[in-house]
Amino acid sequence: MGKSTKLSLAIAGLILGTSLVACDDGKSGAEAAAQQLAGAVSALDVGSVAFEGKDAAAANDQLHQVFAALDPQKPEVQAGALTLDGDKASAPLNYTWKFGDAEWKYTIGANFKKSGDKWLTVWDPAILAPGLADSEIVTKGSQSPQRADILGAGDVPLVTYRPVVNVGIDKPQLGAADPADSAGKLAALVGVDPAAYVQQVMAAGAQAFVPAITLREEGRTISDEQIAAIPGARGIPASIPLAPSRTFARAVLGSVGEATAEQIDASKGVLTAGDVTGIGGLQQQYDEQLRGSDAVVIRAQRADLTREQIQSAGTDPRRVLFQVAPKPGTPLKTTLDPRLQSLAETTLEKVGPASAIVALRPSTGAVLAAASGPGSNGYNTAMLGQYAPGSIFKMVDSLAMFRNGMTPDSTVQCTPTLAVDGRTFKNSEGYPETSLGAVTLRDAFAHSCNTAFISQRDAVSQGQLEAAATSMGVAVEAPKLGAEAFLGSVPGQAQGTEHAASMIGQGKVLLSPLAAAIMAGSVAKGAPVSAQLVLNPDAGAPAAGTTAGSTAPAAEATATATAEAPSTASDKPITAAEAALLVDMMRAVVTSGHAGFLSSVPGAPVGAKTGTAEFGTENPPKTHAWIVAVHGDLSVAVFVEDGGLGATTSGPLLKQFLTAAG
Repeated sequence: MGKSTKLSLAIAGLILGTSLVACDDGKSGAEAAAQQLAGAVSALDVGSVAFEGKDAAAANDQLHQVFAALDPQKPEVQAGALTLDGDKASAPLNYTWKFGDAEWKYTIGANFKKSGDKWLTVWDPAILAPGLADSEIVTKGSQSPQRADILGAGDVPLVTYRPVVNVGIDKPQLGAADPADSAGKLAALVGVDPAAYVQQVMAAGAQAFVPAITLREEGRTISDEQIAAIPGARGIPASIPLAPSRTFARAVLGSVGEATAEQIDASKGVLTAGDVTGIGGLQQQYDEQLRGSDAVVIRAQRADLTREQIQSAGTDPRRVLFQVAPKPGTPLKTTLDPRLQSLAETTLEKVGPASAIVALRPSTGAVLAAASGPGSNGYNTAMLGQYAPGSIFKMVDSLAMFRNGMTPDSTVQCTPTLAVDGRTFKNSEGYPETSLGAVTLRDAFAHSCNTAFISQRDAVSQGQLEAAATSMGVAVEAPKLGAEAFLGSVPGQAQGTEHAASMIGQGKVLLSPLAAAIMAGSVAKGAPVSAQLVLNPDAGAPAAGTTAGSTAPAAEATATATAEAPSTASDKPITAAEAALLVDMMRAVVTSGHAGFLSSVPGAPVGAKTGTAEFGTENPPKTHAWIVAVHGDLSVAVFVEDGGLGATTSGPLLKQFLTAAG
C-alpha cells in the first residue's frame, strides 16, 4: 500500500472518530439518570440516586414522609422522552397509583444537570406530586359507601342495616374511677371475658373508647341505665349489616366485620386495616359486589397541619389532588325463604351433633332453606358436608335397576345377612321378619332391606350407579347455584365389598344434605334439579361452582372416603316415567314402611326415604341419620351426624318441619 493511501485512511479514520465523539452528546447518560429516578421512585427508595442540591439520604427521608399516608400502595412511574439542552435535560415522569378500582395518574417534569461526567437529578419535592411544596405531604382520605343488602325470596331483606349499640368504656369519662374496676363490672354485665377486657382497657390510650360488645337494639335485655351505672361505661348507637337473628343462615350468609390480616394481604391493596368486609359465606364470596368501592380523596397539606386546625379553619387548608366518588354496592339476591330458613333452624335448635335441614323447590331448583344446627359449630354442614348417605342412596340403586328392566313389582331376595368376599352385610336393627324372603322391590325399598339391594350388585355395575346418580343431579357441577357447595361423589369404578357397600350408600359414596335434597327433588320434578341459591351472581365477583374438597371439621365420615371430582351434567337425565316409579316406592315408605309417621302431615301426600350410614371405628359403629322427602313442590333432606337410625332420629325432625311449613 502506498504512503498516500495510508495517509488518506488515517485522515478518514480521524474524521470518523471525531464524528462519533461529536454524536455522543451525553443524552444516553441523561436518559439513564431519568430511568434510574423513575425506578427508584416506583420502589419508594431514592437512596441510591445522585441529586443536585440534596443529599440522597435526606431526599429519601422526605420521599417517605411525603407518601407515608399512602402506604402500602406504591406508584408505577415511567420516564418519558428526554429533552437535552447542553448540560441540562428534562424528562416527564408518568405516575400511576392504584387505589382499589381507582387510578390516579399524573405527569411531572423532572430536571437533570450534568456535573463533570455524571448526570445528577435536580431535587424538587414537586417531582413527587403536582405542585408539592417543600413543607407539604400527601394524605389519603376514604369513605366506604353503605354496604348493599343480601335479599331473600321476593327480595325480602335478609341482611340489612339494623340498629345496634356499641357498649364499652369511654376512658375520658372515667373521671377518678378505677378503669380496671369499671372494665370488670361492664364485662360481667354484658357477658364477655373480664380478664381479657380489663387488659384491653388498661392498654388503651387515655382518650380511647374501648368496645366490649355490640348489642342488637331490638330485643336487648341490657338497658342504658345499667350501662350508665358503671363509671365510664357508655352505649353508642350505630347500625351495621345484620341478619334477622344472630344464627340466621350464618354459615351460608357469612358475616361482616373488620378485615383480617390474611384478607388484607390477599386483597393487594384493596383492603387496609380497619376496613369492613365480608367474613365467610356469601358475604365474603360476593364482597366486591356488596361493598361497592370507596370514595378516595388525595390531598396535599402542610406536614405540621393538625386535625384540630383543619376542623377549625374557615376553608379547608388542604389542596385536593385527586378524588373519586363512592360507588354503592349491588344487593345480592338469593332464593332463601326467611320463614322456612327460620323454621329449619328452630327445628334443629336442640340437636346436639352436627345437623342440617335443606329445603328446595323442585320445579325451579330454588334453595329455600339451608340450615346447619348448633352442633355444626358454624360450619356449613347443609351445603359443604361430606357424608355417607346410607339407604337414601337406594333411590339411585333403584333408578339403575329400572334401567336394567326391573319395576317396583319385581321380586328380590331379602335375607337376614349376605356375605361378600368374606364381609357380612346385614339389615338394620329391628328389621321386620315379615319383609324377609322373596319380596317386591317396592317392599325392600320401603323397609330398606340392605341385603336385597346388595344382591343386585352383579346386575348393577358401579358405572351404572354413577350414571344414575348424575341423572338425578347428584355428583355433578352446579353452575346455577352461585355458592360453594359439595353435591356428592360417586366413584365410577369399584369392585367386591366396595361395590357392595356402594349399593347401600356406604364405601366411597358421599353426599351433602343439599345433594340429598336435590336427589329427592329430581324425583318430584321428573327431571334433574339444577339448584340455585344466588339469582344475580354476575352482578359482582364470579360465583363459585361446586367444590369437591371442602370437609367439615372433625368429620369422621370423610376419614375413609375421598371425594371424586364433580362430573358434568348427565347425558341421560332421569325421565318423568322413571321418576314416577320412584315416587311410587317413596310413597310406600310412608304407607307401609319405616316412615309411617309422615302419613299425618297435612296437604299433598308425602314420599320419603330413610337412611342410616355407619362411620368411624367404634364397636358398635356410630351412624349418620338421614331422611329425604317430597311434599308437593317441596323437597327436604334432614341429616344428623351422630344420630342413630334415620327413621327414629331425623324422621321426627322432618315431620315437625313439614307440618309447620304447610
